[in-house]
Amino acid sequence: MTKVIITADVQDSARWEAGFRSHVDLFKMMTIKKPIQFSTNEKNQVALCAEPEDLAKYMEILNDKVTAEAMAYDGVKRETVKVFVLDKEVEM
Repeated sequence: MTKVIITADVQDSARWEAGFRSHVDLFKMMTIKKPIQFSTNEKNQVALCAEPEDLAKYMEILNDKVTAEAMAYDGVKRETVKVFVLDKEVEM
């Protein structure tokens, strides 16, 4: 399963988390069925890891205005958003 990491700066991490938790329907549209792992820090930075079932659909919705509106509502500083699709691994 593909994993996607997203990082961003937000206006207020507590406000962001409350908003982020309310977007379950949006996550379902993005083909996410597994729990999303995330973290915040005292510098109002956030990081999350999601496992979409369909990466193309995930990226389509991520770039849609509905996601931009959700991010704006949550206080995401859109210019700081970074997306990483994990496509490499180290064998152990």
